[in-house]
Amino acid sequence: MIQETISPNEFKLLRDYIEQHCGIALGEEKAYLVETRLASLLVETGCQDFGSFYRLAAANGSPTLRDRIVDAMTTNETLWFRDQHPFEILKTKLLPPLAEEVRSGSRFRIRIWSAASSTGQEPYSIAMTIQEFCKANPGIRPEHFEILATDISPSALFLAKAGRYDAAAIARGLPDYHRNTYFEPAGPVWTVKDSLKQMITYRRFNLQDPLDSLGKMDVVFCRYVAIYFSESFKRQIYSGIARILSPSGHLIISAVESLRGLVDDFEALSHANGTYYRYSRPKGAP
Repeated sequence: MIQETISPNEFKLLRDYIEQHCGIALGEEKAYLVETRLASLLVETGCQDFGSFYRLAAANGSPTLRDRIVDAMTTNETLWFRDQHPFEILKTKLLPPLAEEVRSGSRFRIRIWSAASSTGQEPYSIAMTIQEFCKANPGIRPEHFEILATDISPSALFLAKAGRYDAAAIARGLPDYHRNTYFEPAGPVWTVKDSLKQMITYRRFNLQDPLDSLGKMDVVFCRYVAIYFSESFKRQIYSGIARILSPSGHLIISAVESLRGLVDDFEALSHANGTYYRYSRPKGAP
């Protein structure tokens, strides 16, 4: 008979396994989350309890089971133009000076990273914001931009690359104008137009890995992901972002997050009822 509930010791083993492989830190009150999200995998693998399931995962040399555990535990809650103000900040505060550098010939491209792209709503929202900016600013073209979208979840990346969304997903924050301009109806779903898709490069990436491999960035969106991490891991991520930002680079996090007490590399700025952060070399740094 399959054991349906997780014991405190089993939870500790799986909690540590999950944090080791994807950085998510789960408090004791999250035992139910492990139960509900891993129950189907437990049954599928033929395990009788969460202890044997952990032992299978820990001993499994193939990354397949590990990836599926990470996939199950990763939160993929998202919507179009989430919170609104990050995209207004991008359009009115961050893009104009970067575009001027392109016009002057001092730079040839603008790099933007969506660090937790989930099923694609954030990077596509960034791309739509850029397309609208280009329409209003002659001489600046979508080809001047490079959007890198990363996520740890293989299934989320698969859906993002496909760019196909049902009516329920489309209704979550996407204005009619953007839907009609950048999407095409395809039966019961809406498909992202190729002109938008080609602006984005999707890549699987674990935020525990060195960020330097991504290259320099001008703008980083790292929203609604660090809230699931430990304080020490948050410091590691934000310090890593500071290293890869260009001298005039900016970081945008979610409205429920703050850099206070974590890193000294950023100056907080406000616009459109939201906060964003400018890379600022700490005092006394060489």
